Amino acid sequence: MKIIVGVSLVPDSTTKVKIGADNKSIDENGVSYILNPYDEFAVEEALQLKEKNGGEVIAVSYGTDKAKEAIKKAFQMGAEKGVLIKAPSAEFDTYTAAKNLADYIKGQNPDLILFGKTSIDFDGLSVPAMVAEMIDYPCINVVVKLDINGNEITAEREIEGGKEIVVSNLPAVIGTQKGINNPRYPNLKSIMASKSKPIEEAAPTYNGNKYDVVEMKLPAAKAAGKIFSNGAADAAEVVRLLREEAKVI
Repeated sequence: MKIIVGVSLVPDSTTKVKIGADNKSIDENGVSYILNPYDEFAVEEALQLKEKNGGEVIAVSYGTDKAKEAIKKAFQMGAEKGVLIKAPSAEFDTYTAAKNLADYIKGQNPDLILFGKTSIDFDGLSVPAMVAEMIDYPCINVVVKLDINGNEITAEREIEGGKEIVVSNLPAVIGTQKGINNPRYPNLKSIMASKSKPIEEAAPTYNGNKYDVVEMKLPAAKAAGKIFSNGAADAAEVVRLLREEAKVI
């Protein structure tokens, strides 16, 4: 089974984000980067399928040289091959990333493509579906359980208020959600072995963007809360505030 896993490098969720001087990007001073947590679930699922069915796992990323760190983490977990589709700059949008990934995947004829359901920086949930549309594969996102029997896929995915069972066929694009597995911790042996694995570089096929970032702003500071201490006597004021300020009634 040939499995391609899309991986991306994102700011650590514990990072205190600051807006850069251009007001269009984050200030990278002091920012630590990690493999997108949802992509860890995708890598782990790929490795478990390989261990069960045989084959190879290829970690692919679109980005600048910095993105190699995401591929290296996939190596440490057990991926055999890594490919960086090298972006000319860090100023690319979701469509550009998806288009380049799709063009690479088309030439590989994989049995399965796995992504994390979303990246924690942009949180758009769009790349799996965009890539699937571009290569004409079925797509199932937000998957918490995946079973493959021959050519048939049975996926359980989270929906609002419950879960949904979807049946499809290989090849397909799957977006993984927390709960599908528990990503393994790389051991010393796998970490050392990862150092000898080369990362192949591929040229981009598309360098345009569909949108531009005009401005970034931090969310407004949360207003101080109001404390009421007069019991029932404050009821009318509470109702007024809920109606006129909070606008929830």
